Amino acid sequence: MAAPTFHCSVVTPERVVLEKAASFVAVPLYDGELGVLAHRAPLLARLGSGELRLEGPEGKESLFVSRGFVQMVGDRLTVLAEEAKPRAELRRADAERELEAARALAAPDDLAAAAKQRSIERARALLHLAAG
Repeated sequence: MAAPTFHCSVVTPERVVLEKAASFVAVPLYDGELGVLAHRAPLLARLGSGELRLEGPEGKESLFVSRGFVQMVGDRLTVLAEEAKPRAELRRADAERELEAARALAAPDDLAAAAKQRSIERARALLHLAAG
């Protein structure tokens, strides 16, 4: 018997990146990772930067997502991301340049240091997916 499915949407301000049936989705949160199965209780969480993994009737898929929110209501998982890219669109050289630029950011105060750290974490996650 096939695993029950739910609808998964990944949306950025520019476009709908993904609309698929899923039996499992793993989403990076700002403080860890969340696994979602069908019939999950409603939730709203803050999206982090990293790999979104989807398994469904059409196979497995992987995306880089960064910053935003994740919402599960009924049988719909919606990921509202500032940035989302299919793994196939990621380039290692671009990710390495972004990590280098993030490390070079000035951090004269706590606010700037926190922003620098978020930029480094995002670039590391991007590089991890681009390299793998």
